[in-house]
Amino acid sequence: MTLPARLMWLTLGLVLSTAAVAQTPPNRRGADAAVVRSLQSNVWTLQSGSEAAGTPIDGLMVPGKSFQMRFQDAGVSIQGGCNSMNGSWRLSPQGQLMLGRLAATMMACEPALMKADSALSAVLAQHLDVDLQSGDRPTLRLQSPSRQTLVFSGEPTPESLYGKATRIFLEVAPQTVECVSGVMRGQCLRVRERRFDQHGLRIEPPGEWRIFHGGIEGYTHTPGVRNVLRINRYQRQQAPADASRYVYVLDMVVESEIVSK
Repeated sequence: MTLPARLMWLTLGLVLSTAAVAQTPPNRRGADAAVVRSLQSNVWTLQSGSEAAGTPIDGLMVPGKSFQMRFQDAGVSIQGGCNSMNGSWRLSPQGQLMLGRLAATMMACEPALMKADSALSAVLAQHLDVDLQSGDRPTLRLQSPSRQTLVFSGEPTPESLYGKATRIFLEVAPQTVECVSGVMRGQCLRVRERRFDQHGLRIEPPGEWRIFHGGIEGYTHTPGVRNVLRINRYQRQQAPADASRYVYVLDMVVESEIVSK
């Protein structure tokens, strides 16, 4: 699938906010508070999925792709397959995880990714027993009543490491530029800040173009493609002497354009 010459706004709701989920906290009365904190403090990457007999769940794992699940307040979000999925969640006092009906974007992808989405959704639609092993790299096991098992590994979220993020939009120029970072010479992104009003319309003029030292977690630049990115920017409490005090994490690409030379 080729990238269209111009992909404008996906939807106003996606540009200005994350997909809609319940705004009130999930009912966790009596749930294990330590489990709730761990679920929310980590990004969970799917490592395996198996049936009761130990055989892999058909179509769930796609080579080179991995599902990631995040629990944020009342909402759960899942990415990594064909479509992003969002819904609500709650944890019972008995340690069962229950996800509300998952809403998904409507992209068409290669059949393997669409099959993986369906396989994961089918497991997550059930009431799942939670087995959480803490540590530097925690492990989350979810088991359905039919003993299907999903195994996830956890990594701390930026919020758990740095605190609340500031939402910004950066336009990335189609071509990188030569730059010097510390004593190293290489290629850097060229960016400028963009602003939007409450209706998703651009506020002009944009910021000045500048050289962007460092990287944006989750973003890989393609030469010749101009992007507008929605970024979560975190501030380090103690930044290394040779590093920025900010950490930039991609939230989503809201606009792309192939720019001819």
